[in-house]
Amino acid sequence: MKIPEKPRDLKDILAKHQSEIFKLFQDKEVMEFVIACNKEYIHWDIFRYKATPKNISPEHIWAILKLLRESQYKLFSFGPWKFHYATLDEFQKKLHVLDVGTAGKIISSIDSIGSGRERYIISSLMEEAIASSQLEGAATTRRVAKDMLRLKKKPRNYSEQMIVNGYQTLQKILTIKEKTMTPDIILDLHKSVTNNTLKDKKYEGTYRDNNEIVVGDPLELEKVYYTPPDYKQILALIKEFCDFANNDEQEFIHPIIKGIMLHFLIAYIHPFEDGNGRTARAIFYWYVLNRGYWLFEFMAISRMLLRSKVKYGLSYLYTETDANDLTYFIMYHLTAIEEACEDMNVYIKRKNKEQSEALRLIKSLKNINLRQAEILKDFLKNPEKMFVVNEILTTYGVVYQTARNDLLHLTQLGYLEKTKIQKKFVFKLSKKKIIPE
Repeated sequence: MKIPEKPRDLKDILAKHQSEIFKLFQDKEVMEFVIACNKEYIHWDIFRYKATPKNISPEHIWAILKLLRESQYKLFSFGPWKFHYATLDEFQKKLHVLDVGTAGKIISSIDSIGSGRERYIISSLMEEAIASSQLEGAATTRRVAKDMLRLKKKPRNYSEQMIVNGYQTLQKILTIKEKTMTPDIILDLHKSVTNNTLKDKKYEGTYRDNNEIVVGDPLELEKVYYTPPDYKQILALIKEFCDFANNDEQEFIHPIIKGIMLHFLIAYIHPFEDGNGRTARAIFYWYVLNRGYWLFEFMAISRMLLRSKVKYGLSYLYTETDANDLTYFIMYHLTAIEEACEDMNVYIKRKNKEQSEALRLIKSLKNINLRQAEILKDFLKNPEKMFVVNEILTTYGVVYQTARNDLLHLTQLGYLEKTKIQKKFVFKLSKKKIIPE
């Protein structure tokens, strides 16, 4: 990934060209161009290649663009750094959809899934764990990873261990989402996401104790994107981080934007030898759930980040190279959240359709409940596949005995066949009994 060109300091541009630049504020064509660029909130690295009105110097128009941005900035100080971000209309639009979605249309759509609600949460946690690990280099397919989680298979390699860790960490967050953030919770989350994946096990759940860590290109070792702060500052920075996460009494920051800022800060502090990205995304997940945005239980945000991995990296670099302007990072993540929300709506529509099919199946077959009908639909979709009890209990979020009883009941009715392979019972669709699809 190419390091973006850092824009020239606004003060330097104004010092030499102030009169010419201020005259441009009267030019309607120039101002329309600037407003359009600011709506996209493009970085200098892209802006410098744009064809400007009347061939005016890009730096002169950039200065106008920056002056307009500064009028919207909210300042944010953390540790030795000063950040800022713009409150864009586009942000408010995206946040409004999430705010009303939790209390309106989306909640009724999710409730309509009924017994599928728990199943969808499990599926979402799996998708999030897989994508978050793939962002950090886990080399496995989504299908193989999901099968491993559903069947509760023991991870065979580093990549699979990362994914299991991610899934277990997300499940843990659901149990601690009501707690306030503490340094111990951060260390515990890190230990959970890095279990058996670090070169030196002593760094699981502990802060780095050196300054040998840099953020760079794994293919070009000499290309350094970012050098984290001195390790001796970490304890103080983490304490400040927790205070910021827990304190809502100062200036109001929308909870989702604040969660995104927490995500950024963990990566910026870079408190760990490895696993900083996974820990940052886990903390974002904790924070939005802690602030009542339960909708995020149903969204795999990291899947959206993985789809545009380069843009994810650039959102960090744009912030750092443009005077710590967090707007780039916030805008990227709000777009990813919006896409995840759209994915969720598509899924809910599909699950509602499947549930209607399952209800029709109940009417035609009788003697089975809705969950058993949905299980049978899974068998119908995969007529040659052999299922085990573990896969059913994980997929449907039920205990072992319930999953086993469901499979045995469907077998007794003649819809499934039970066989034994290597001391383990497996079930597959019966070829003897015709089932209406």
